[in-house]
Amino acid sequence: MIDNEGFRQNVGIIIINKYQDVFWGGRIGQPSAWQFPQGGINEDESPEEAVYRELEEETGLVKEDVRLIAQTEGWLRYRLPQKYLRHDKEPLCIGQKQKWFLLELIGPESHIRFNHVANPEFDRWKWVDYWHPLDNVILFKRRVYASALNEFKPIVFGTHAKE
Repeated sequence: MIDNEGFRQNVGIIIINKYQDVFWGGRIGQPSAWQFPQGGINEDESPEEAVYRELEEETGLVKEDVRLIAQTEGWLRYRLPQKYLRHDKEPLCIGQKQKWFLLELIGPESHIRFNHVANPEFDRWKWVDYWHPLDNVILFKRRVYASALNEFKPIVFGTHAKE
């Protein structure tokens, strides 16, 4: 769904483990491209429903493998660089409008798999330090990643935590 400003409604997913590390997925066929799972919200679903659908599609994990901890208060937006705009598609999507969710992995890591869908998003993954994505995601997503990680920081580390 693309809103009247040209932003596609989307969910972003940050999965943490018991050590407060985050799931970091490597995009298929792109050796240096890493990101958090994310995906569009269908017209007939809520953001929370989209989270669990995207979670399963992109990581193989199901609702029972995770615990929903939090979601961002509002929508976080980023604009796509000109080279990524698809001017041949209507309506034109100029960026993403995302609701971010913090999930804790409670199931076994062995449930993470990418071969259960025809067109996987990722072909590898690893646990990384909570702040690692800020310096390692594509530049146009960094501000949104910083906003989501900073909003969840008091929940993950406590209200008086230092980076």
